[in-house]
Amino acid sequence: MIVVHGGAGLVTPDRHERLRAGVRAAVAAAHALLARGAGALDAAVAAVRRLEDDPELGAGLGSALTRDGTVETCASVMDGATRRTGAVAAVPDLAAPVVVARAMLERGEHVLLAGQAAARFATEIGLPPAAPGALVTARAHEQLREWHARAGAPGPGGEGGGVGAVVRDAAGNFAAATSTGGAIYRRAGSVDDSAVPGVGTWADGNLAVSTSGGEAAFRVALAHNIARRVADGESLRAAAKDVLIELRKVAPDTVAGAIMVGKNSWAALQLGPTMPVAWLDSAGPGDAIGFAL
Repeated sequence: MIVVHGGAGLVTPDRHERLRAGVRAAVAAAHALLARGAGALDAAVAAVRRLEDDPELGAGLGSALTRDGTVETCASVMDGATRRTGAVAAVPDLAAPVVVARAMLERGEHVLLAGQAAARFATEIGLPPAAPGALVTARAHEQLREWHARAGAPGPGGEGGGVGAVVRDAAGNFAAATSTGGAIYRRAGSVDDSAVPGVGTWADGNLAVSTSGGEAAFRVALAHNIARRVADGESLRAAAKDVLIELRKVAPDTVAGAIMVGKNSWAALQLGPTMPVAWLDSAGPGDAIGFAL
């Protein structure tokens, strides 16, 4: 079972089909690995890598720009069978942060590296950052220009940000992966929720969760809070609904969402107008522009 998301937020209708195509392609990439016998973690990372290379989405090549006009990326991964996790944060010009986060998990030396230290680690494993400006798209420039035109006031709902994948493999193991280029006009060096296990990413023996929510997600430990409620007996959708309502109470203007896969079902839910989602389950593939609360 595979579910992927393309970030909660507001996107114009002319982009909806491109976003749906992007999340469908990510599911296909994950399924191709599962069909060859790969595990959940390999499949989740493959899905997110496909999303990071899609300029329509808010990670890797599609990253939003900092107030310095630069790209800094974040990602985290978690293996439910072992509870091992790895993450990188605020890495300049890193196109594939999810792969570096996976390497962090495998090395087991640290959980999270940030900034230039993470860039050096990426170079050590053969994934050096791109040249400055290479990940900057025309859409990212336009987002920053619009931000300045509004004198720094965010637009209604904001652009969809971050991407993620959750997978249950044939052995019943779970994994989650989440990646982002962060929020428009953030300070350089800021650590996004996507880089923090328990906030942007969670996997254990019962489920896997990937979220989209920006810094407000820290206030409710979004991913782990959902997992805790499921462990206490709530359904996936009920757990996500309760936590998103809690988040809305403490941060009324936030836009956020989550995807989850459990032992027998999956769910997706968001605060806000859209969160592109695609999935593959026993009934076959599907996709949607979102499942609003």
